[in-house]
Amino acid sequence: MTSARASVRIGLSSLRAHRRRFLGTLTAVLLGVAFLAGTLVMGDTLRASFDTMFADAASGTDAVVRSTDVVTVSGDSEGTRQPVSIGLVPRIERLPQVAAAAPDIQGAGELIGADGKPIGGQGPPTLAGNWIDDPELNPYRLAEGRTPSAPGEVVVNRGTADKGGLKIGDTTVLRTPDPVRVTVVGLATFGGEDGMAQVTYTGMTLADAEKHLTPKPGRASGIQVRAGPGTSQQELVDALRPVLPPGTEAITGQASATENQNMISGAFLSLFTTLLLVFSGIVLLVATFSIHNTFAIVVAQRTRENALLRALGASRRQILGSTLTEAGIVGVTASAAGLAGGIGVAAGLQALFPVIGFPFPDGPLVISGVSLLLPLGVGVVVCAGSALMPAVHAGRTAPLAALRETAIDDSAGSRTRTVTGLLLLLASVGVVLTGALADPSVRLSAVGTVLALAAFVVLGPFASTCAVRVLGAPLGRLRGATGHLARRNALRSPKRTASTATALMTGVAVVSLFTVFGASLKATMNQTVDRSFAGDLAISAPGFGAGGSGLSPRLAPAVDRLPDVATAVGLGKGVAEVNGSGRALTVTDPAALAAVLDLGKVDGSMKALGTHGLAVSGTEAGKRGLHTGSTVRLAFTDGKERTFTVRAVYGRSELAGDYVLTRQAWAPHRGQDSDSLVAVSFKDGVSASDGRAAVEQAVAAYGNPQVQTRGEYAQSSAGGIDMMLTLVYALLALAVLIALLGIANTLTLAVHERTRELGLLRAVGQTRRQLRAMVRWESVLVAAFGTAGGLLLGGFLGWVLVKASEGTGDTAFAFALPPTRLLVVALVGIAAGALAGGRPARRAARLDVLRAIAAD
Repeated sequence: MTSARASVRIGLSSLRAHRRRFLGTLTAVLLGVAFLAGTLVMGDTLRASFDTMFADAASGTDAVVRSTDVVTVSGDSEGTRQPVSIGLVPRIERLPQVAAAAPDIQGAGELIGADGKPIGGQGPPTLAGNWIDDPELNPYRLAEGRTPSAPGEVVVNRGTADKGGLKIGDTTVLRTPDPVRVTVVGLATFGGEDGMAQVTYTGMTLADAEKHLTPKPGRASGIQVRAGPGTSQQELVDALRPVLPPGTEAITGQASATENQNMISGAFLSLFTTLLLVFSGIVLLVATFSIHNTFAIVVAQRTRENALLRALGASRRQILGSTLTEAGIVGVTASAAGLAGGIGVAAGLQALFPVIGFPFPDGPLVISGVSLLLPLGVGVVVCAGSALMPAVHAGRTAPLAALRETAIDDSAGSRTRTVTGLLLLLASVGVVLTGALADPSVRLSAVGTVLALAAFVVLGPFASTCAVRVLGAPLGRLRGATGHLARRNALRSPKRTASTATALMTGVAVVSLFTVFGASLKATMNQTVDRSFAGDLAISAPGFGAGGSGLSPRLAPAVDRLPDVATAVGLGKGVAEVNGSGRALTVTDPAALAAVLDLGKVDGSMKALGTHGLAVSGTEAGKRGLHTGSTVRLAFTDGKERTFTVRAVYGRSELAGDYVLTRQAWAPHRGQDSDSLVAVSFKDGVSASDGRAAVEQAVAAYGNPQVQTRGEYAQSSAGGIDMMLTLVYALLALAVLIALLGIANTLTLAVHERTRELGLLRAVGQTRRQLRAMVRWESVLVAAFGTAGGLLLGGFLGWVLVKASEGTGDTAFAFALPPTRLLVVALVGIAAGALAGGRPARRAARLDVLRAIAAD
């Protein structure tokens, strides 16, 4: 007990005496914990707000009647459900337990704003449906105006109206996807908010919804039911089951609301918060390197002090305990401050999201126990863990070390460490190449990535010596003695230089990885369009992701009739279970498809599909053991099953998909029909400008979809990549900031360590300006080493990720290095290094010469 108290006293007194040394460490922990805590608090807050919003919106619905048949394909967790008959409503309403029932028709409908541009469609769905008159069954509440009662009248959610510049009385177009002229007669809210996040909603009359959103009248997505007085939700469901036909089911309103919460908020928020937590981990990893480096330098500087304590009777355990006590106090203090900062970050993000176009629901901040304890614990563990090895080193200090004149850490990487690092590097290369080339696997490549990062860390001292010698070689010629001294200072302690640069290297490596992968995705899209798209123009609905309503199936025939057009083919989407597995279908005119898409080698005939045949990609056929003449069983979302014969196997599926069938085969089973792309080729002799002008004039009546050349289509298809990269850069800015704080902190400690040396340099004639330049150039060399290593590692891992991704499908990924962006990353890293060295340089220049010479 006495030993423990002594360790605590020694640690506290050391902190009081040298508190400025730990300022950078405290800041690094604070920022990392604030990011983690802000992410957790924001996730809890958004999840609670969405739950409350959905609960309020569905509070009047006690049961939902729907089909039991649902087809789920990859990437669509909700699936496509078979509609139910509206004729069930009178039968349900006759039950004594039922107070009211109403059909609920849901489909895609994209409104055109006052500026002629579609509202939404950049990911979140654009919904349309019938306006339910019973206010308790309708999740939307009329806020202004009136409900729709005549053909063409609609109610839209207030957020959509504000975004599109629409008001009550305005007339616009609703894409369903066929263009429908509508008049806004009312504005609605959802759960007390202006909308359901970025989802747009248009409420129509029941007759209009049946006409425009369903393949035939009398069908609905489901039936909303309200219970009579004294009937619970479960009792209502039990009463409904006996009157429902086979293939339908009743679930409680609470169960339906939970499913909707999981669909809209659960999956999205899980992905969103997971992304932020990954970047929090990167930030804390960078902070770990900075913290470890700080304690390593401090322990090296206190070698004489620790030796004197050992000579006075302090045990190794007490020295170890005192160092860990310092780390624990710094960790607790910084983590506590980080928690407060994290709550501020969450509050700031909550206010910022609506401003930048993410209207998440309002609500008070929700701070759970996990959101408080986890960041606090992580901060303390990261700080104490980073200080563990320096603390062990401090405990091993021999009493005779007190006789040394200096306590400068001039250790270089040992031969054992270098050999270990080389072995790790070889192992990582072997695993990475196996995961990237021999047997493409993202998981195996990820293991190799971790090994590569470990190899870089272990080889750091050796690599830093080689790199600084090369990078610093021109400094002697450019800056004279100042450059030579900066280079020698960076070479003095390879371990320190490597540890300091590793933090920046990690941040730059992740930035470079995403930059290279994003550029490769763009190059892949361009390659795909160049290889597979043989048309002259592409007509597509604006946007990417799940949003939008698609294109009218009547658009392709209208364009095909133009005198300038040789062929116009629409590609629609459908879903069905193929031999028991949910698969996406491409619905088109297979006979004309070869005129606008390059399908590669075709075995069989695309013209012979008819109403009982389909075409399959070569990759899918190989996986399923299919060939021309094979039969497959397709189960559609309308509950019907049919046997199809494979009549063609084609080589390229990038744009055509894995399964192709005719519109005639799809028509009996279709839901709300739409095309995702119309490919157009001109007749011989038609110029690109004349043909485009004719097509643009023809599509104006269909809601003005985008008309693009092949290059423009490829660029817009990759439109989400730049947005993703912008988000990544913003999230990684904190990691780079912490790395730069680590460089600044290391140099500040180095200035303190070299006080006597700097005083002697000033005494023999070095000017303040030369001294500042020397420290700044040392910082630049460290940053240049970290940046160069990060670019090398990030570029290599980007290549690995591209190659490994080829194993996830049959798309041939293209690897691309964006030189301009990588050059910007390099320049920013080096410039930031110069900035990080500014404060230590100024502090060094302010040293009093006589006091510096007299310092220990």
